[in-house]
Amino acid sequence: MSYAFGLDTFGDRNSDAAGQPLTHAQTIRNVVEQGLLAEQAGVDFFGIGEHHTDYFPMPAGDAVLSAIAARTERIRLGSAVTVLSTDDPVRVFQRYSTLNAISGGRAEVILGRGSSTESFPLFGYDLADYEDLFEEKATLFAELLKGEPVTWAGKTRPPLLHQDVVPHTESGPFPAWIGVGGNPHSVIRAARLGFSLALAIIGGPPARFASFSQLFRQALQEFGRAPLPVLVHSPGHVAATDKQAKAEFWPRWRDIVTLVAPERGFGIPTEQSFDRETGPHGSLYVGSPETVAHKIATNLQALGATRFDLKYGLPGMTQEQLMSTIELYGHEVVPRVRRLLASADAAVA
Repeated sequence: MSYAFGLDTFGDRNSDAAGQPLTHAQTIRNVVEQGLLAEQAGVDFFGIGEHHTDYFPMPAGDAVLSAIAARTERIRLGSAVTVLSTDDPVRVFQRYSTLNAISGGRAEVILGRGSSTESFPLFGYDLADYEDLFEEKATLFAELLKGEPVTWAGKTRPPLLHQDVVPHTESGPFPAWIGVGGNPHSVIRAARLGFSLALAIIGGPPARFASFSQLFRQALQEFGRAPLPVLVHSPGHVAATDKQAKAEFWPRWRDIVTLVAPERGFGIPTEQSFDRETGPHGSLYVGSPETVAHKIATNLQALGATRFDLKYGLPGMTQEQLMSTIELYGHEVVPRVRRLLASADAAVA
């Protein structure tokens, strides 16, 4: 079986060694360097998630990905995620078709409804329309991917009548995924529209998402579609030892979750809850290369997934810490996971 391994960032605002926040501009420039290092380290995919906050100053990830694309040759590049609910599907398609051209066919897009909702007031959308916005826009995006003139009408944007949307891609549609954080209806929608499934698991036992993978495969069959891949996206941090990784990650994790908890409905993390999430049955991949590799391999098998994207970094971490994580992930974690999965697949065969 073929597996892929990626790295995702939200453009988490860096700090210097003294703990002082860097500028938004420097943080963005640092993400470009992180993407270049990811290719050098042998990582398969580099993703940037859309956010519009002081601590995640990354509103135009496709522009940053284009800068990385122009200086790389192999690594796939995409969103993680694009908030389609508050964007225009035609413009998203055009931006990622442009990225696909610049990168020589290496673009992908993960579409989301918006678990962080700051883009709704920013662009004048009503949260009451949360579900309708995504349903209509995802349906239009699926039509755009076909690469043919589009005829479409709905309530969320002006209609299209046999509209040719440029630029055309050179080798068919680029990969497109729908990000799901725990809603079975979203899983079925991904299958119905022909998108691959991205499971965003940021809390609790990952094994509980196995039913989502099963539901996705069953729904694809019922809609008469060919099998499509499932990926897992989860936060984490890699350092030389488990102790070092936890010491670097815990205070930053505590601070950001505490900050967003009122809006997102999260509980305030404690050291006890952190130990549980970084343990074998939690959703945080924090530790040495050996620890993280075993956890990734175990959960890919349990979830029937063929790709894992580590959401690395947190606001307040240094560029040196992030670059070290990328190096360790690419050079040590991923090869270990591949060996573990190859052994498991051989045993099954």
